[in-house]
Amino acid sequence: MERVVITESPEETMALGMELAQDLKNGDVVALVGELGAGKTTLVHGIARGLFVTENVASASFVLARTYRGKLPLHHLDAYRIGSLQELFEVGLDRYLPPEEGVTVVEWADKIHGFIPEDALWIALEFLDGDRRRITLRRRTRGRAA
Repeated sequence: MERVVITESPEETMALGMELAQDLKNGDVVALVGELGAGKTTLVHGIARGLFVTENVASASFVLARTYRGKLPLHHLDAYRIGSLQELFEVGLDRYLPPEEGVTVVEWADKIHGFIPEDALWIALEFLDGDRRRITLRRRTRGRAA
């Protein structure tokens, strides 16, 4: 499956995240890629709202992982500062890929590509101009596009 969405504002990016959350289920992994400031955390905010998380979702950059309670637990990981796949294990982030319970959203997922499950939903966020973003969603299952 591939879907391309153009959003015109951070609010539209957040609304897309809320829409995506409706289809997420236990054990799902969402892998986000894009430049710094492309809207990855904004999309996570929307996913959190869609999962009825009441806490304020903060960037996971400095703690690497945060878990929020909602309709499903939301594990928010940020791989930006992960220097190696060995470090991923050392800090225990591998236990979220996939999670036993809840949904995991990984920012900078391309840095740990080998640990992202095959059936993850990959979302690439790209700057267009101003607040506009091109958001490409791809999901693969069992080694082939679905």
